[in-house]
Amino acid sequence: MTNNLLEIRDLHKSYGAVEVLKGVDCTMRQGDVVSIIGSSGSGKTTMLRCINMLEEFEGGTISIDGQAIGYEIVNGQRRRKSEREIARQRALTGMAFQQFNLFPHMSAVGNVMLGLVKVKKIGRDEARAVAETWLDRVGLRERAEHYPGQLSGGQQQRVAIARAIAMNPKLMLFDEVTSALDPELVNEVLQVIKNLAQDGMSMLLVTHEMRFAYEVSNRVIFMNQGRIGEEGNPREMFHKPGTERLAEFLKSSTFN
Repeated sequence: MTNNLLEIRDLHKSYGAVEVLKGVDCTMRQGDVVSIIGSSGSGKTTMLRCINMLEEFEGGTISIDGQAIGYEIVNGQRRRKSEREIARQRALTGMAFQQFNLFPHMSAVGNVMLGLVKVKKIGRDEARAVAETWLDRVGLRERAEHYPGQLSGGQQQRVAIARAIAMNPKLMLFDEVTSALDPELVNEVLQVIKNLAQDGMSMLLVTHEMRFAYEVSNRVIFMNQGRIGEEGNPREMFHKPGTERLAEFLKSSTFN
């Protein structure tokens, strides 16, 4: 039995003839905040999407909280789990995307409540109380009745984060959540994530915000051409990169 919250072993993923992930190994413990950095096309987002089965993967294993995700071995053959089981396992993770994906016809509180009522089968009064608590945590309680079209991009992203966290996932996944925002709105979203990290939430983040990754993470993974090129403590990696490729990447990034 392992103490790891997340275990990825020899993960392989291809799109047609193009191999995007080429044998990735990664572990996380409860309470870890791990940032994944690297150039576009290095496999960062694909890795995140495999973890919650938004993408199938051809080889390797992913386990969350001791559960093998997506696939099982039956009579020596690898077999995809049932859609019901995959849906149940998907609830182990929460995910916030580049795009907010809010329902435009529902208020902020309605968006956060939806999964609690439809998936967790929680009564509407209790679901509303949970939703309001999380909107308060992301600084938007007074905007609970506003619709997405009445909110700024940063506010919409904070609603999306509240919606994911309200489902009480074991692990939060953040996929470049600030990349669609105007620069002046980035900090309000990053501050929410920092607060969650300080509260001990387990998080895996794909980000281009190098200063943020440096400040919030207890570990950083540098992806390079479908493999983990380097990983470790952000202070060591950012100030004394162990590979020439990471040094080049940091030199061209916003971390200076």
